[in-house]
Amino acid sequence: MSANAEFRDKVVLVTGVGRAGQIGNAVALAFGKAGAKIVACDKNAVGVAERVREFAAQGVDARPCAGDLTVPDIASLAVEVALKHYGRLDIVVNVAGGLTTYGPISSMTVQAFDREIAINLKTAVLVSQAAMEALSHTKGCIINFSSIAYFQPQAPMAVYSAAKAAVAGFTRSLALELKDREVRVNAIAPAMVRTVDNVAAMGDGEAQYVEMHEITDGVMSLASSASSDTGQILPIAPAGAGPLTL
Repeated sequence: MSANAEFRDKVVLVTGVGRAGQIGNAVALAFGKAGAKIVACDKNAVGVAERVREFAAQGVDARPCAGDLTVPDIASLAVEVALKHYGRLDIVVNVAGGLTTYGPISSMTVQAFDREIAINLKTAVLVSQAAMEALSHTKGCIINFSSIAYFQPQAPMAVYSAAKAAVAGFTRSLALELKDREVRVNAIAPAMVRTVDNVAAMGDGEAQYVEMHEITDGVMSLASSASSDTGQILPIAPAGAGPLTL
């Protein structure tokens, strides 16, 4: 039996699956290739529909859910898609988010602040809130995406670092809240990942990247029934990087 065989027929909801070459796409596809049924969510309706067609061509059973996950009704709809089509929900992976505000606090606008908090923290909170009851029935798990910026903040990324630190705090608190329901809640905190966007912006030369398989391996390890972890923040740094300290 392969290490990922336990995910066969599990139902996995993944957010941020609208674009090829990005983390959400890779996570959803990794679970799908392990036999899971996928609910793929993204604000980009055209993109998420394309990803689901690509998954189907590779033998993955997936359903799209398009909409803005900062809206409570859309977060609830994502869970409803899982229950309607598959009758259960086992794993939620809150990938949606990203770095959109880069620069000094002195030039930051309120609109930029609100956007950064919304896409990174609010999406994770609302989707987790919507999924709690369904996950309680399956003794499932939630995996959030924090960032290496939580461990090693950088000056031009203060709002992003704050948002990802908030995701880490939310993860640890929710893990305590759901412990009695036997729902585990963890997060990974990667450094810069080798995505299409990052390579386009930073090049493929000197930049040290976390490889996509390291991300999917970390997520699937935390989702595995072999893991009893809850409330953990798993840092993933590039090979050769120094130790991380808070």
